[in-house]
Amino acid sequence: MKNTKPIYTIGHRNPDTDSICSAIGYAHLKQALGENVVPARAGKVNAETKFALEHFHVEQPLLLTDLYPRVKDVLLDCKIVVKQHDTLRQLGEIMRDHDLRSVPVTDSKGILVGIVTVSDLAKRYFQELGMANLADMRVRYRDIIAAIDAKVLVGGVESDFIQGEVRIAAGSLQSIKEHIKEHDIVLIGDRHDETMIDCVKQGISVLVITGDGRVAPDVLEEAEARGMFVLSTPYDTYTAARLINQCVPVRRIMHQDPVCFKPLDLLSDIKGTMEETSYRNYPVVENGRLVGLVSRDELTMPERDRVILVDHNERGQAVEGIEEAKIVEIVDHHRLGGIQTSEPIYTHAEPVGCTATIVANMHWHRDIDIPQSIAGLLLSAIISDTVLFKSPTCTPYDKKTAERLAVIAGVDIQEYGLAMLKAGSGIGDMTPMEIAKNDLKEFTIGDYRIIVSQISVMDPKEVLDLEPQLIEAMTTICEKEGFDMSLVMVTDILEEATYLLYTGSPKTLIGEAFKKDASGTHVYLPGVMSRKKQIIPPLSEAVKRIKEKK
Repeated sequence: MKNTKPIYTIGHRNPDTDSICSAIGYAHLKQALGENVVPARAGKVNAETKFALEHFHVEQPLLLTDLYPRVKDVLLDCKIVVKQHDTLRQLGEIMRDHDLRSVPVTDSKGILVGIVTVSDLAKRYFQELGMANLADMRVRYRDIIAAIDAKVLVGGVESDFIQGEVRIAAGSLQSIKEHIKEHDIVLIGDRHDETMIDCVKQGISVLVITGDGRVAPDVLEEAEARGMFVLSTPYDTYTAARLINQCVPVRRIMHQDPVCFKPLDLLSDIKGTMEETSYRNYPVVENGRLVGLVSRDELTMPERDRVILVDHNERGQAVEGIEEAKIVEIVDHHRLGGIQTSEPIYTHAEPVGCTATIVANMHWHRDIDIPQSIAGLLLSAIISDTVLFKSPTCTPYDKKTAERLAVIAGVDIQEYGLAMLKAGSGIGDMTPMEIAKNDLKEFTIGDYRIIVSQISVMDPKEVLDLEPQLIEAMTTICEKEGFDMSLVMVTDILEEATYLLYTGSPKTLIGEAFKKDASGTHVYLPGVMSRKKQIIPPLSEAVKRIKEKK
């Protein structure tokens, strides 16, 4: 069935509070409208967001590190399996009845131990030149009884293992006596009573009367006295012999180390393995237990994940593998960043300070009530993105929306806002690399690939004391991931200013954009708090001016 998977609402990589809370809030709206939508996140939850989630008792959204198709996306149910001790006849019946070419083999606990194919079964019959030595294969008497649909005329311990070989009583009585040994299983057709008695007296373990032949009472008495089986089968001797050969357990012909995959394996990774092997179906296991199959035939057209992007619209900021997914909506408050879709989609973008402002009003426009917890999270996002309404990105619409949400959430904006910002303002045990990637966003400005991270703090000194290590981490990011420049905004919440750290080239871009001496590794930008309005636009204009001067 198509479109059975949920739609994910997801923010950008290295998510901030707006990215997480708007994904949760928009998922609530879509669920209220009857859609199967699940909130997700593309990275670790920061301290500020964690404070908001815990304060309003909301769980962290599902973590999606990428959207690349995985084995779980094409997983087939595996309702048909065989146990390793099942017989070849049982295997053949299963393959015939269900039109299967391969069947997984499990032990009694459901742990995958092998796989058997129709080719393995056919090879078994082609190689069959005589009767199988069932004694070496741990076949039980009950397996023979079932294989030939026998009536038990004289019974024994059916769970015991067979000890002798399978013989056909053909030729003269003397010849029969010479070939039949103790514990053997003897198939006999329409023979004289004397022949049957002599076979029994040889100390055999089973006498099989084929073709529903007649058995004299004295034969049965002799057999019972010796504690052996007498079986009657409707099949002729040749057919009965072939059926008994099918008592061999599946484990004797199965592949004991099958090629198998895990649910989270990438489809791109398993294609090479499939090309090197010739199976049509492959077992999928989790902790050794069989959970399904992946078919070579189903591999080419997996159902794509459907996603709604919130708080971003640029491919460089989206979760890994976004090109493999189907974008169905975008809700954002940033510039348009060039994501292309295969068909028209719903987009909602407004020049406001926070995506959560848009999401909250979409609820109200549709007469959907916002629960206290969701209102609290949307309020938290607005406080975060506008830095408690101090950011130049903040609009009267944001403030009015926040005030309405605060009433529903039952909190004082100033008191709660300061507590939340303080919770997220310290660097705690963050490493320089983690600080360098905090709330990281990627931009293409002119010919330059630039990343801009931001961390808001009450005391910028604790970050600036790590400046040498931060610059080293930022340089490493540029070298490993191919960026021209890495910028980190250390934003002072109380002073409403930013220390902009930078590395890479051209440094003249920083000087041209902010009219500062950029020969060092940071500049002080009073009144600057917004990446969107006060960092990216000046950089964009500076690139144009530098290009004109060349």
